[in-house]
Amino acid sequence: MSSGALAVRDLTVDLISVRNITVPVLSDVSFQVDPGSIVGLFGESGCGKTTLALALLNLLPASRYRVRGSVQLRGFEVLSASERQLERIRGAEISLVFQDPLLALNPVLRVRDQVAEVMRAHGRQDGLERLFGLVGLPATRRMFDAYPHQLSGGERQRVVIAQALACRPALVIADEPFTALDAIRVVELSSLFRELREKLQTSFLLISHSPGVMARTADQVLVIEAGRIVERGTPRQVFGKGTADGR
Repeated sequence: MSSGALAVRDLTVDLISVRNITVPVLSDVSFQVDPGSIVGLFGESGCGKTTLALALLNLLPASRYRVRGSVQLRGFEVLSASERQLERIRGAEISLVFQDPLLALNPVLRVRDQVAEVMRAHGRQDGLERLFGLVGLPATRRMFDAYPHQLSGGERQRVVIAQALACRPALVIADEPFTALDAIRVVELSSLFRELREKLQTSFLLISHSPGVMARTADQVLVIEAGRIVERGTPRQVFGKGTADGR
């Protein structure tokens, strides 16, 4: 496996129960995300997709999970990094878009402050207006001064994407970002991910259980089942011609 934006080798995650019994969650997961590519992670609920996303950022608590294998972000080993090192790369080199933006955003902070806070944490001081423009949000006083509850679901999703992109990370992990969006917004958001990939050369790991989303958005698809990668290929190879053509 050659080096890319992300290289995962033999990643295995066990859940440690209250009786100190280990339950396998992920088993020998290996894949690569190349620079400027969109890789889709496809699978049904409970198959280990979100656990994998958290493991890639070394966010699984050691008291409950045993994690083995290798996660390299542009050659940097994430799993053996110190907490100080992780603080430097989370948000700056790798970031996560959570499934529910209303829960991910602070309800008592204005949108402008929530995105700017990420930028300040990693030494970036400007570019807020351009960032909003990149994700399709108007750089207006109304938008900057809005609280999350004052925005539509699609607008909130774009705000959390702006947060994830604030420091131009090498990789953005998007965990079910299309949840609760109507069909038109899903198509718009699919197009946005591809536009961002072209403009920023940022890599994306896109998690979804929708074949249509994978077909419209991903370059490559990984199919995960019961914690194992069971299939990989282009959307056409994985889902067939009809789905890959968006039907």
